[in-house]
Amino acid sequence: MSKRPSSGRKALSFLGANSVPIMFILIVGICIPLSGFSPAFLLNEIITRMGRNIFLILSLLIPIMAGMGLNFGMTLGAMAGEIALIFVSDWQIWGIPGIILAMILSIPISVVLGIMCGKILNASRGREMITSYIISFFTNGVYQLLVLYMMGSIIPIIHSSIKLPRGYGIRQTVGLLNMRQSLDNVLALKIGGVKIPIMTFIVIAVMCLVIIWFRRTKLGQDMRAVGQDMEVARDAGINVERTRIISIVISTVLAGFGMIIYLQNMGDMATYSAHSQIGMFCIAALLVGGASVDRASIGNVFLGVVLFHLMFILAPTAGAKITGDTMIGEYFRVFISYGVITVALIMYETKKRKEKAGMGQLLEAAQREEESAHA
Repeated sequence: MSKRPSSGRKALSFLGANSVPIMFILIVGICIPLSGFSPAFLLNEIITRMGRNIFLILSLLIPIMAGMGLNFGMTLGAMAGEIALIFVSDWQIWGIPGIILAMILSIPISVVLGIMCGKILNASRGREMITSYIISFFTNGVYQLLVLYMMGSIIPIIHSSIKLPRGYGIRQTVGLLNMRQSLDNVLALKIGGVKIPIMTFIVIAVMCLVIIWFRRTKLGQDMRAVGQDMEVARDAGINVERTRIISIVISTVLAGFGMIIYLQNMGDMATYSAHSQIGMFCIAALLVGGASVDRASIGNVFLGVVLFHLMFILAPTAGAKITGDTMIGEYFRVFISYGVITVALIMYETKKRKEKAGMGQLLEAAQREEESAHA
C-alpha cells in the first residue's frame, strides 16, 4: 500500500518539473491536425530550424552551469557575428571560407564584449538576467552607431553595394546569397523530399560533445561549484569572479558562431534587426524544452527547438482555421514566447522561496534540539 502514494508523488513531481514541455506537447498535438500540413513538410521545416537554431541555444548552457541564469547578453555575440559577416561580405569571401573567416573575426569582438558583460554582471550579482538584458540594449545602441555611421566614414568599406547611397553606413539588408546554406549543403542528404544538412548536424554534435567534455574539466567543475554556492566555491580556492567572466565570454563567442550559422542558412542579414529578438526566442525555446534558470541540459535544447518551432509553424494556420484570422495565430505565438519566460521565472522564484523556507525550518529545528540538549 505504501508504494501507491509514493508513485503518485513521483508522478506529480514529474508533472510539476515538466509542466512547460507537457503544455507545449498538448498545444502542438492539437494544432497539427488543425493546420493541415503534411508530415513531410513539418519534418523538413523542423530539421531546417534545428540546424539553424540549435548552436545558438547551446551557447546558453555554460552560464546556467555557472549559476548566472539565462544569458540575455548572448545578443552581444550575435552582434559580433553580424559585424564579422559585414566585413566578409565587403571582402567578397564566400562559401565555407567566408563562414570560417567570419567566425575567426567574431572571436576578438565577442571576447571583448563578453569580458565587459561579465564584469558588469559580477557587480550586479543576483540580478544577472535583468542586467544582461539591459546590457544587450546598451550594446545594440553602440552597434547601431558603428554600423549606421562609422562603417564607410571611419571604418573602410570597399563595396558600394552594401553601403547606403549617402556613402557611409550599411544598408538595411546585406545579401548573403553567395554564402547561403554553404555549410548546410556539405554532405546534405535528401530523403523523401526532406533535406538533412549533415555537416551542420556534425558541427552541432561536436559542440554537444565539447560541452559534455567541458563539464568534466577543472574549469567546468569550478563553474558547477560556483553555480551551486559562490561562498563555498570561494572558500575552496576558486576565483569566483574570474570563473563567472569566463563563462560569459565562452557563451558570447559561441553565440557569435551560432549567429553566423543561423544567417548563412537564411541567406541574408537584416543589418539592424537580425539580432534584436534572437536572445528572447533562444531562451524561450530552451525553457520550452524543460530547462529552468538554474538547470539546463543538451536534451532540453533539442526538445525545446522542436516544440517551440513547431508551435511557430503551426500557430498562424491553426489560428486562422479556428478564428478565421491569421493574425490571431501570430499574436498567440508572440504571447507564448514571452509568457513561457515569465512562467519559468515565476516558478523558479517560487521554488527558491520554498527552499529557503525549508532551510529556515531545518535551522530552527536544529536550534531547538541544541537548546533542549543544553537544558
